[in-house]
Amino acid sequence: MSAQAPSAVILIRAQRFLPNPATAADNAFQQDVPPGQSDAATSTAALAEMDAVAEALRGAGVRVHVFEDHDHTRPDSVFPNNWLSTHAGGTIAVYPMYASNRRHERRADVLELLKSEYRVQTIVDYSGLEPDGIFLEGTGAMVLDHVSRVAYTAISHRADTHVLERFCTDFGYEPMAFDAVDSAGVPVYHTNVIACIGTDVALIALGMIPDEQRREQVRERLSVNGRTVVELSEEQIREFAGNAVELCGRTPEGRRRYVMAMSARARRSLRPDQVAAIEESCEIVAVDIPTIELAGGSVRCMIAGVHLDRRPAHVPTELTEAVRAINEDHPVTADGRYVDTLAP
Repeated sequence: MSAQAPSAVILIRAQRFLPNPATAADNAFQQDVPPGQSDAATSTAALAEMDAVAEALRGAGVRVHVFEDHDHTRPDSVFPNNWLSTHAGGTIAVYPMYASNRRHERRADVLELLKSEYRVQTIVDYSGLEPDGIFLEGTGAMVLDHVSRVAYTAISHRADTHVLERFCTDFGYEPMAFDAVDSAGVPVYHTNVIACIGTDVALIALGMIPDEQRREQVRERLSVNGRTVVELSEEQIREFAGNAVELCGRTPEGRRRYVMAMSARARRSLRPDQVAAIEESCEIVAVDIPTIELAGGSVRCMIAGVHLDRRPAHVPTELTEAVRAINEDHPVTADGRYVDTLAP
């Protein structure tokens, strides 16, 4: 498994989906449902898009855990990356959420699945900071470089620098916070709409960082280990070109391959040279999700990556007894190899 690109993901299959009115004030990417389109039709269309994303990722050889959500009071539950992140070494983080109607997106069954199928040592829960008005919305607020251990963060009321420092201390990351705004001076609400970090390539709208010195520091930090930096324009950001994520899949033959998952809209916004730069290290997997993008997030927001080691498959008792019998007949060396007593 790659340190940067997880080979398994969590998706939430929400039976009801609508752009969240509680997040519209500060999410400049959010749009209204087309006039005359019913809530039922919107939810049905979004459900089909969620299934298409799951199918595309499975087709790329990525392990996909899908959780159904029948709660009609969670309009943004399709975006689990805001409340959950997982980390190598067996640690999970749970985050404080800005919108009060998003806080019950946190689900015990998701955590239980992770504990049962992966090696989980610790769950660090920051959600108790919500009553104090302190928020850090997961890998929406932070774009994490798991290789160089840097947490890139556009400062906003959804990304408090104090809890960012606390997260970085707890998880061993270097905080790199910066202001990011659009051409109208509106702050970027989530870092992951302007930046995506892969193993060998990064996509980022450096021009939306107004402080020139900080902009160059970010550029240098991203490229210090030879990573290619693909600069995105503000226009491409509005097409969700920055809201992508690198994953580690498998070919039908079992060979590892890296894929860059994004929306079809994002893919169409990229220039040929940008596509070529990405495809030097990743295969682009693009899925059309226009309904979900009405809520102001795209494919990256839909994916909570699993950076945990899998537990070994459960071995039935009868098989365990058979192995014990074999061990009794065939002694085992100190390094665990069977000794064939018939060998010369």
